[in-house]
Amino acid sequence: MSRHEGGCLCRAIRYTVTANPVRVTICHCTFCQAATGSVGMVEPIFNKGDLKLLAGTVSTFDMPSRGSGKRITINFCKTCGTKIFLAFERFSEVYGLYAGTFDDPNWFDRSPANTKYIFTGVAQKGTILPPGYDTFVEHAWLSDGSPVEPSVFNYPHIIEP
Repeated sequence: MSRHEGGCLCRAIRYTVTANPVRVTICHCTFCQAATGSVGMVEPIFNKGDLKLLAGTVSTFDMPSRGSGKRITINFCKTCGTKIFLAFERFSEVYGLYAGTFDDPNWFDRSPANTKYIFTGVAQKGTILPPGYDTFVEHAWLSDGSPVEPSVFNYPHIIEP
C-alpha cells in the first residue's frame, strides 16, 4: 500500500493518502492561477476514501466554478492559510490535492498515461506544454459529463500571447 504524508506550512494540518492518484491534472485555469499565485496547479486527484486527516481541522471556502457553476470547496489551514485540497460538487467522489503540500511532492507519477493539461486556452504566455500529453483548451469534460477530444503535441508547445 502506498502511504504519503503532507500538510500545511505551520504543520497544524497533517494528512496522509493511502493510494496512488487516480489521475493527475495540471490546470492552467484562472482560478488555479489565482489560488496558487503561479502559472497553474499540479493536482493529483484521489478518491475521497484515500485521504485521511491526521492532525488539525480544515477551514473551508465555497465558490461557484466559472465554467460549470457547480460548487468548489477550498479546504485550507485557518492559521497559515495553506490550501490543502479541493472538493468538487461536479466530481463528488474525489478530492484534488495541492501537490506542493506533500512532504515529497515528487512521489507520484506524472506520465502521459495518467496526466492531462487543462485550460491551456488561458495559460500564461510562455507556458511550455510537453509533447505526448493530452491537452485541452478548456476542461477535459463538458458540463454534461461527455469527454472532450484532447490535442497531443509531438514537440514542446509554447503558449504564445
